[in-house]
Order: sequence, then structure tokens, then C-alpha cells
Amino acid sequence: MPSTHDWINEPLAVVEGMFGKTPRNFLFLTASVSAWKLLVPSLNDVPLHYLKPNSLVKFRCLIQDMFDPEFYMGVYETVDPSTKAKVCASSLPLLQIFVDLNSKSTVTAERQTFYCVPIPGENQAVPSTSYVPSRQKRSYEEDEEMESATEQHGNGDCKRQETEAPSSQAASASHLDLNFPLPGEKGPSCLVKVYEDWDSFKLNDTLEVYGVLSVSPALSALAEEKDAFLDPTESMETAEELRVHCPPASLVPRLHMLYGKRVAHNNPLLPHASLEESSAFFSSTLGEMAAVRAELLSYFTHVLLGDALAAEYLLLHLISTVYSRRDVLPLGKFTLNLSGCPTVSSYTELLYQIIQQLVPSSFYLAMSLQNMNQMRLVPKKDYVANRLVSGALQLARNTSLFLDETQLEQGQLDATGVRNVTALGNLISWQKVDYDFNYHQMEFPCNINVLVASEGRSLLPSDCHIHLQPQVAPPRMEEYLSSIHLHPQASSQLNKFRVFLGAARLLDYSISEEVTKAVEDDFVDMRKDDPQSISADDLHRLLVVARLLSLSLGQTSLSRDSWLRAKHIETLRRSRMEQHKSVNGNEP
Repeated sequence: MPSTHDWINEPLAVVEGMFGKTPRNFLFLTASVSAWKLLVPSLNDVPLHYLKPNSLVKFRCLIQDMFDPEFYMGVYETVDPSTKAKVCASSLPLLQIFVDLNSKSTVTAERQTFYCVPIPGENQAVPSTSYVPSRQKRSYEEDEEMESATEQHGNGDCKRQETEAPSSQAASASHLDLNFPLPGEKGPSCLVKVYEDWDSFKLNDTLEVYGVLSVSPALSALAEEKDAFLDPTESMETAEELRVHCPPASLVPRLHMLYGKRVAHNNPLLPHASLEESSAFFSSTLGEMAAVRAELLSYFTHVLLGDALAAEYLLLHLISTVYSRRDVLPLGKFTLNLSGCPTVSSYTELLYQIIQQLVPSSFYLAMSLQNMNQMRLVPKKDYVANRLVSGALQLARNTSLFLDETQLEQGQLDATGVRNVTALGNLISWQKVDYDFNYHQMEFPCNINVLVASEGRSLLPSDCHIHLQPQVAPPRMEEYLSSIHLHPQASSQLNKFRVFLGAARLLDYSISEEVTKAVEDDFVDMRKDDPQSISADDLHRLLVVARLLSLSLGQTSLSRDSWLRAKHIETLRRSRMEQHKSVNGNEP
């Protein structure tokens, strides 16, 4: 039985040893993943030049694109140049350079390639504990050994020398589009080679991948030569497609998947196992949720300038998620329009920074005229390079998208701006993004928490609109918010809030038949009292608010008290909006 050390440091040798005995049997690896989390280095946390080629690494990522399937030698015959002895071998990447290409034992197999990027907008809430390099750089002798070893072992892919210095990598990256969805993102992109069950993964899935790291330069020259002498009549790949699908491995390493799974969240403070497997964790968390909720509500009240009602709705918004879809209707979404935001002292930006500290992934989009007219929000298919060019709305599930409408100035939206505003509206209303495939649009469902901060009512739709009513008017807004800002030193308090927001979103929820009947009767009575102002949409919002209110208290079913509390805060909100309408002439 291979040891943990063997799997991490010599995974290819382990897989090769399995050939002929238990081919492709990675049950040992699968069962051991949970025990290895602190042992396997992560591409997210460790610079590529610190990682050993052909070792086991992990990568937390988003599938940004899926390339066409490719063929490789699944079984091949190697030839010893001195003895001429032949041996059949099989491995994920090709280990041997002396291969008999004419052997009848060769078996061609198929694999899929995913272009994966770090989770867009991921916030570094908790420092990594997985792996810390013990040295700052390799010695000259180590580089010599690495170069020699790399020359002897190919990898069945187009690669580049791994030992290139980080500064050189940065220079090379300047002319290579790594296709990150969000501007200013850093971190490695990766070509993930998938050998089994690739149909179980979808575009935009968030994955945790364990695989063999390959940064071999063996076929870089071959790819460049193919590019230089490309005959369009003999090859189906264009030169541009070759460059995109075969970038330098020192910048875009290859990861040959041994084990991979979709993850429901990327909150490092929460378990990734199912609720049943993590019952002990959630049992202890449920008992503390009411107390943590009170603390977080108090914190948000201060952040929102003393407005306790707006703080309540902000809390509910941050734990909302699409839990199901009924036909085209996404159930559970709760887009919040917080209007009345001060336009002085960058209040909205400071508010975003506070939210950013609490959620695993987020993105701030200033809805300025320039951004709306110039940014690419919707991904688009590039048929020349045969790739999906990413856009800012290609986000992982449960990303918090903060739309700052206070930045929108007077001016004219051009065609791009209109398309971008339409895309935001479709995202909010239907939780979908229509990707641009030139001749048609392809719909991709998503699950993104959208908060719209505006001065007046937003031009975008929302599930809930509340106008901010400040109870304090600090003369220096930045100083006020800085005084209540939870700095990283207060990590224990921040982590309590992070666990609370993440756990509430993962809890199951149900409504008993008895409570359902009581809610229906209550709604009928409400309609009798005021048939003009209570609609089916109001009932739907009430049910969503009641659901979120229950979950925020650690309750997995709706109680009569929670239903009455939901009705109470909705009445307060509606009354506030009616008053605001009568004073300002705006719609509630």
C-alpha cells in the first residue's frame, strides 16, 4: 500500500505501480483526502516556483472554460535503449521518453481539458495553514538538477521550464491573457486534465482538485514548430488556438486530476462535508446563532448609521441563496436595493469593504458611465481562438456582487452600456447570464447575491427595497466607519460572523403543514383588510423574509413567532417606503 509520502512526492510512480493490478483505482487517494488537507501544497497559496514538478498538489478553482476532448496514449510500450527490452506502461502524463510509437500494444485514450482560474473575487479571510515553503529560493545546484531531470522526462503536453524566476514569469504574463473574469485578479490559472467522469462537471463549477503538477517544457518547442509551419489545409487548429490552448507551463501549469469534487462553498471556516457528516459542527453552531446574530445586527446598525431596520434586511440579504428553481423562477434569491446612501466620503465603498471582510467572495462594481459603456460583463465566445472570453459576471455561486449606483453620472449609455444594464437586470430577476456566442445566446444559471446601493430608487429591479434612514450624522464619515470597522486583529469576532453567515446559508429549511395552513389563513385575512396593497408578490417576499429570519436564528423550520416577526418588519419597511414616496414623490 503506497504511503502518504509516496502519494504526495511520487504520485506518478504510485499510479504506474498500479498498472496491471488496479488500473485507475484511486480509492486510497479519495479516502485519504480529508487526512491530507494540511499536507498537500496548494496552488492557491504557494508560488509555482516553490512546488516540485510531478508532485501531488491541490487547487481550489472555477471552471472558466472547457476545451475540446483530446487523445493521448493511455497504454504504451517503452524501449530500453541499451537492452532493447520492451515494457508496457500506463500513466496519466507520459513518463518515459523512449516510447515505441509503432507498438501494437499502444492504446489511445481520451481526456478532457478544463481551463481553471482561482475563484473570482475570493477574499483572503483566513491565512492558509496548508503548506509553507521552508526556503525562499532554490540553489543553483538544485536548478541544474531540475533542468536535467526535466530534459529526461516528457509529459505528453506542451510545457515550459518551471524554474523560471518569478520576475521573468511576470514579464511573460504581461503579454499573455490569463482570461480572469475580474480585472486585477492574481494567482495561477491552470489546465486541468480530466481522465474520468468529466461529464459530471459543468462550466462555472467550483472545484477542489488533487492532481499531479506538470510544468515540463518537453513539447514547447514542438508546439512552436507546429505554429510556425501550420498548414490550414492539414490542421483543424489555428495558430491563435494553439497559443491559447498551449500557453507556457511556467505561467499556466498542467494539473492531471487524480481526484476532484465540486464544493458547495469556499468558506474555509466551514466543513465541506454534507450536513449529516458535519452534524456535530452544525449542532454546536445552531446553539450560538441567535447570540451571534444579535452581535452582527448591532454591528450592521452602527455601519448603517444607526438604522436598525436596514441592518436587519442587510443581514437577511447576506444569508440568502437560490435553493431551488421552479420552471424559470429561482427560489430564495433576495436582491436588496439600499437607497438613500450618502454620496460623501465614499460611504458606499467603505460599506463594501466591511461586507468584503465577512463573505468568502465578492466584487465591487462602480456603475459609472465609463464602466457601463466599456466593461465586458457577459462572457463571449471567441471562435478564432476557440475559447470563452470571460466577463465580470462569470462568478462562482454565492459571490456577493455590490453594485454602486451612486457612481452613475449624467450621460448616455451606448449599445454596450445598454447590454450591460440588461445583463444585470436579467441576473437579478432570473439569476442567469446569457453568454454571447455571436450567432446565438446561451443561458447559464447562476446564484449571485446582488446588493444595489443607490441614492434614489435603483434603475435595476430588486426583490426588496429599503431607504436608509440615518440616526446619526457623523461630520467625518471615514473616521466614524473606521472607529467601528473590525480590523484583522479582531479575527475571532470576524470569524464568528463569517461562520454565522456561511452556516445559515447551508441549513435545510421546511414549513410544516400546520404552519402552512396558518400562513394561508393569515394571508386571506390580510387581503380582506387591504386587498389593494397585498399581492401575491407580497406573499412571496413575506415567505422569503420569514425563511431567512428563521435561518438567521438557527431555526430549520418556520415557527409562528418567526412568521409574525417577518410580518412586523415588512410592515415597518412598507410604511417607511410609503412615507418616503409621499415626501419625495418616488415609488416605494
